[in-house]
Amino acid sequence: MTDVVFNPLLAPSSLPYGLPDYRTIRPAYYLPAFEEAFARHRREIDEITGTSASPTFENTMVALERSGDLLGQVARTFYTVASADGTPEIQEIEQSLAPLMSAHQDAVQLNKALYERVQLLHAQRDDLDLTAEERYLLERHYREMTHAGASLDDAEKSRLTDLNQRLSVLTTTFEKNLLADTNDLAVVFDDAAELDGLTDGEISAAAQNASDRGMEGRYVVTLTLFTGHPYLSSLTSRDSRRRLLDASRSRGSRGNSFDNREVLREIVRLRAERAALLGYGSHAAYVTSDETAGSPEAVHALLRRLAAPAAANARAEQAALQAIVDTESHPFALEAHDWAFYTERVRAAQYDLDRTALRPWFDAERVLVDGVFRAATSLYGITFTERTDLPGYHPDVRVFEIHNADGTELGLFLLDLYTRDTKRGGAWMNSIVAQSALRGTRPIVVNNLNVPKPADGQPTLLTLDEVTTMFHEFGHALHGLFATVTFPHFAGTAVFRDFVEFPSQVNEMWILWPEILASYARHVETGEPLPHDVVEKLHASEAFNQGFATSEYLAAAWLDQAWHSLDVRGADAVADVAAFEAAALADIGLDNPVVPTRYASTYFAHVFSGGYSAGYYSYIWSEVLDADTVEWFSENGGLTREGGDRFRERLLGVGGSKDPLEAYRDFRGRDADIAPLLARRGLEG
Repeated sequence: MTDVVFNPLLAPSSLPYGLPDYRTIRPAYYLPAFEEAFARHRREIDEITGTSASPTFENTMVALERSGDLLGQVARTFYTVASADGTPEIQEIEQSLAPLMSAHQDAVQLNKALYERVQLLHAQRDDLDLTAEERYLLERHYREMTHAGASLDDAEKSRLTDLNQRLSVLTTTFEKNLLADTNDLAVVFDDAAELDGLTDGEISAAAQNASDRGMEGRYVVTLTLFTGHPYLSSLTSRDSRRRLLDASRSRGSRGNSFDNREVLREIVRLRAERAALLGYGSHAAYVTSDETAGSPEAVHALLRRLAAPAAANARAEQAALQAIVDTESHPFALEAHDWAFYTERVRAAQYDLDRTALRPWFDAERVLVDGVFRAATSLYGITFTERTDLPGYHPDVRVFEIHNADGTELGLFLLDLYTRDTKRGGAWMNSIVAQSALRGTRPIVVNNLNVPKPADGQPTLLTLDEVTTMFHEFGHALHGLFATVTFPHFAGTAVFRDFVEFPSQVNEMWILWPEILASYARHVETGEPLPHDVVEKLHASEAFNQGFATSEYLAAAWLDQAWHSLDVRGADAVADVAAFEAAALADIGLDNPVVPTRYASTYFAHVFSGGYSAGYYSYIWSEVLDADTVEWFSENGGLTREGGDRFRERLLGVGGSKDPLEAYRDFRGRDADIAPLLARRGLEG
């Protein structure tokens, strides 16, 4: 252990809201801080279980909720950095920490004496005179400990702990390999002519990427987390498009030191073994048993219901694209890397709309302040003040203080917009401080995106997809900011995985809402608003290309289910990852080579290094609620304080302190209807 005179991670932060002072935190401080936090948490659990007093809600459940405070603080501080600025030193710490964290979590969740106290209280819950939140807390702790394996015998618990520790190492390895291979496969172009079709700002960003890597005079295009790439819709060179997509699809499967195939096969096998140990037929059965879906059969039924019409729509779209190609002087058979480029040609022909030309109207600063923030102010009355005096964990991070409509303090919002080699791919929200009345804390949340950073002096112009991502992730941030609970167990987005995407998807509805769009969509040079006829074309084309979009998503969701529906014998039988993928996609009819899955297994971070294993279906599952909610807002005045306050109070504000479907019924007045989703994605009939 590194000797440290003073470790700021072990002392309360002096900054507002408990924001960690990242200026004073060195990587060498993390492991010692975790060791102290583990030890302190163990002592707190021993105090709960060591008392001779009979279990009460106060001496067991409240004490359990108070415990682990330091560990939570240290963990949120570290993992924020590990995902967004994972230097080699930070990655090494994360690799060392993974089995330690897993072992500690098991030591708490599988603690026999603690479980017996919770179990006894659970049996007496009808006689304890509990509030609704207290009762739900007791029920959830009992369910989660049982689900985690607390009722197993000692030998079974020992094996379970071994499995969890090994899986923690493997998932960390998967993410580390993916980041390294993604950086290694960034596509290098020698001549700007190869990037014909990109904007000056995009070419500038590629030149800056090359310069940062010591390749002056060349151009580097970095990869996104998903299979496709925004530039595929613009690049006129078919070879450049092919190189970009081939690089993306080869991640984690090249036979080099970053190859993820054996890593993911072991993950699948060990997850299947763990599920069997816990009494389930598969990892998917284990996961969905404690989600709103309830079973993999329910998930599979939804995915199969949507797959056939989505695939049919994609084939129709493909035929339209091929018809365009066939009119060219040198026609060819459409391939996956051509889809986005010719989609824009068809969109232009059918709707007179070129989405790739819209970037000048989507300046990132205006999108943030006059779009994302303005929508939140209109709905909820909250206001934003940038705090340049408060430090982020990286120079690119911006900090905003948020106040409620009555002037009271709500929390802090951190935005980390730009891509870098030390940041994992994709976009996400996480919490640095979780709100809890019990602990007297207010929330600090972070949004991470991966937008290419332009050269100095150039504006950051977003694609419409990046605008969507910004609104989406801020929906998660609002959930984290608004949840107002007593117990930290329910703080922020601590809801069922297949419900967590719902609030973020709802927040996307304001992107094209007239008064919000008119506020932020203004030309970066002239200040002119996005022309009305273009807005009308955007609305008219909303269902365009949904066959492709739905198919690529469903294919990934099905791959996740296919891997995690295997039992141990089935997992052992998989020798070829690519062959398994092909068979799974053929099974559901989504094996069109021109429509690749949104994530292939070897770079499917959501399920092999993130929290979505057997849960990637959550996006479409939540979208049923989302589309139904959008209909409610449209029928009830749209962007109003009354509607926003109802959504905040009855849904966002309860955090995880209430069954999510019960909260939805409280907000909507009924269960969700799937019809609005089918209409949105063009899947009726």
